[in-house]
Amino acid sequence: MRLTELDRVPLGSWPTPLEECPRLSAALGGPHLWVKRDDLSGLGLGGNKVRKLEYLLGEAVRRGADTVVTTGGLQSNHARLTAAACSRLGLRVVLVLTPPADLEAHGLPVGPRFQSNYLLDRVFGAEVVLLEDDSEETVERGLQETAAALERRGRRPYVIPLGGSNAIGTAGYVACALEIAAQAQAEGVTFDHIFVATGSGGTHAGLQLGAALYLPGTEVHGVSISRAPEVAAARVDALVASTAALLGVAPGTVPPATVHGGSVGPGYAIPTAAGWEAILAAARTEALVLDPVYTGKALAGLIGLIREGVLSSTSNVLFMHTGGWPGLMAQAPALESYLARADGVGPQ
Repeated sequence: MRLTELDRVPLGSWPTPLEECPRLSAALGGPHLWVKRDDLSGLGLGGNKVRKLEYLLGEAVRRGADTVVTTGGLQSNHARLTAAACSRLGLRVVLVLTPPADLEAHGLPVGPRFQSNYLLDRVFGAEVVLLEDDSEETVERGLQETAAALERRGRRPYVIPLGGSNAIGTAGYVACALEIAAQAQAEGVTFDHIFVATGSGGTHAGLQLGAALYLPGTEVHGVSISRAPEVAAARVDALVASTAALLGVAPGTVPPATVHGGSVGPGYAIPTAAGWEAILAAARTEALVLDPVYTGKALAGLIGLIREGVLSSTSNVLFMHTGGWPGLMAQAPALESYLARADGVGPQ
């Protein structure tokens, strides 16, 4: 396998911790829960995108790029970490960002726009291009027009797709599966299941391929946070195939992706009651800080399956904490509203 042959720049703090969650496990009545703390990956307040960016920016540097262009929502974790990584490497960065979710349309309070990830993008020195909508056509046109404009100005742009989810970025989570295998062996634990939020699909796909290589008997589950589960699964399967080809691995050895639905709620980045419940459960048992866009909904999906009896109470389950805590701060007004109902305590 050609993983070690790929261009890579060191950006994160590895390995990230692998921690047991006995109080959360007890609160849910089993199974035995563990968490992989990729929220502690170091760079730019941490998160899963650091692993992808090590490989993506490794290629960018090899190609002689001086500017990186990527996209995401206004509160994108990927955009924030790309800006941080480019700052570390001395590269310019242009973020082509889509409008935030319309919380008001769902009866939710909205905070100021210039905060959390978007604020940090500017702190890290990113140039920001704001798009009118988040359709795939608008995003692709925005990326290509931005890159072309940079070329006309004599720059050498390198374009990273949404979430860093292509074969090169996905390789970062193949490497993560190898890291998990070494840590699990050191802890004397065999994981029956791994759960992860499935958005752009690269993290899930890397774990899917990596588990087939390094974690025999471990089933990877995605919890969709933005798409119908069958659409998300097809996206993951395509990324597995392209990444396997990049690494010289036979894709037939990898099972099809499993993606669970039911956690998206009204839409991407619109918080749900189940997501808030999961966030509070993690915080009040294990002091884990999740977010309402990705990890909160992913844990809500896992909790739902536990309550349905789908997972054995004696199984070992690893939850991937992919970071994103600035997303919690971005939706503080909605959280305050939920807490007032859940705890019966209003603003202090």
